[in-house]
Amino acid sequence: MRQGLMERVRRVALARPRRLLLAEPGDERIVRAAAKLAREKYAEVALIGDPEMARATARRSDIQLGSVTLLDAADPDSIARTRAALVTARGDRLLGAELDRCACDPVYQAAWRVRDGLADCYVAGAVRTTAEVLRPALWLIGMAPGVKSVSSFFLMVLPQGSPLAGAQERVLTFADCAVLPDPDPEQLAEIACLAADHHHRLTQEVPHVAMLSFSTRGSAKHAAVDKMREATRLARERRPDLHIDGEMQPDAALVPDVGQRKCPDSVVAGYANVLVFPNLDAGNIGYKLVQRTAGAAAIGPMLQGLRRQANDLSRGCTTEEVVDTATIACVMGAGATTAAY
Repeated sequence: MRQGLMERVRRVALARPRRLLLAEPGDERIVRAAAKLAREKYAEVALIGDPEMARATARRSDIQLGSVTLLDAADPDSIARTRAALVTARGDRLLGAELDRCACDPVYQAAWRVRDGLADCYVAGAVRTTAEVLRPALWLIGMAPGVKSVSSFFLMVLPQGSPLAGAQERVLTFADCAVLPDPDPEQLAEIACLAADHHHRLTQEVPHVAMLSFSTRGSAKHAAVDKMREATRLARERRPDLHIDGEMQPDAALVPDVGQRKCPDSVVAGYANVLVFPNLDAGNIGYKLVQRTAGAAAIGPMLQGLRRQANDLSRGCTTEEVVDTATIACVMGAGATTAAY
C-alpha cells in the first residue's frame, strides 16, 4: 500500500542520509527500527539513553545493532551541555531538581544535539507522551523563522483501486490532525502553507490546497465559515504562488464533477491533495474515518514549523511505522550537518 510514496521517500533518504536520534533504547520496536534504518542506510542512527539497556533489548529480541551508535545519557559532558542549553532557553523558569531531571533526560539531550547541529532530527514517543516529546523541541530547537505555531500533518495513502485513487495509489495530506485544538485564521493559513510545501517535497506533486468547511463559497452563514474564509484570504496573501481555495466542502474539494458544479472557476476544486481542517475535532475524526473505512495508510503525525526536525510517535506504533516516520522525518530534516556524534 505504501510502496509508491515510501519508495520515493526512501530514495531521497538513501541519496543523502541524515543523522537521526532515537531516544527510547528500552523499547524493542525502537531498537529494531534503529537497526533496520541503519542496515538499509536510510539514516545514520544513534540510540541515546542507557547503552546497556539498548544492548539488553537487542539481545533479548535477537537484534543485530550493526552500525547503530550508542550514546550514554549519563555522560557528564552531555548532561552539562544540555543543562547549559536549558538555562539559556528557559532562564530562571527552570531551576533545581526539575532542571537536573531535564538535563539527564535522553529526549532533552536529543533536542540539544539537534539544536547544535550534532544531528538532523530526533524521533520519540513510543513510550513517552506527546507533551514529553514536543516540549524539548519547543524549548531547545524552537520555531522556524517566520513560523508562530507548531502543527502537524498526516500523509493519507489511499490504496490502488479505491474510489478516490483509481489505478494508482493517491496521497492526500491532512492538516492539522494532532496538535492545535482550535486554530485561528492566521494559524490555519500557516498550517496550509507549511502542509503544501511538505506535500510537494515528499510527493513531488503540485499542491492543491482546500480549506475545508461545511460550506462551499458562501452556501452557509456561520462564524466557523467566516473563519475558514478569512484563513483562505490570509494564506493566499502569504503565498500567492500556491493553489489555495476555500471555504470548501470535502466533496467539492475531492470529486471533479462536484467541484466543477460548485466552484467552476477553481483550479483546486475536485483535485485537492492538501486538506486543511477547521479544528482538531474535524481533523482527527476525518483522518481516522478515512484510515478505518477507506483502507488508507495514515503516516504521521509529522510535526511542522520547528527550526529543525523532531517527531512524535504513537505509543501504539509498530516497528514499520517507526521506520516510515523516522525516514520521512530525516527527509524533512533541515540542512546537512558535519559535526560528529
